Amino acid sequence: QVQLVESGGGLVQAGGSLRLSCAASGRTFRSYAMGWFRQAPGKEREFVAAINWSGDSTYYADSVKGRFTISRDNAKNTVYLQMNSLKPEDTAVYYCAAGDVAVVFVYLYKYWGQGTQVTVSS
Repeated sequence: QVQLVESGGGLVQAGGSLRLSCAASGRTFRSYAMGWFRQAPGKEREFVAAINWSGDSTYYADSVKGRFTISRDNAKNTVYLQMNSLKPEDTAVYYCAAGDVAVVFVYLYKYWGQGTQVTVSS
């Protein structure tokens, strides 16, 4: 069992930056791939970024490629999402998730956090 808690969301102006953190409980954190997803009002949850268990493979949605960076610190049981050059369309609740494989599919992740709100004003 893995429990995930996101933090770092907030209100930022377009062009600004935020860093999201996702702290995981449990000694098995390092065995899981981790993903970040987001959900805007009235829309389906969508893939943002993923990272494999060791941190040497990362994947991004086209909409955030070049602006967002996912990383992890297995010693701290934490995964991060550095978000730069934020746009109003990045506004959503951001969720971290743990799964067996770093993939884009929501249904393949086993554990989810409660989410953190990111709002980007124009």
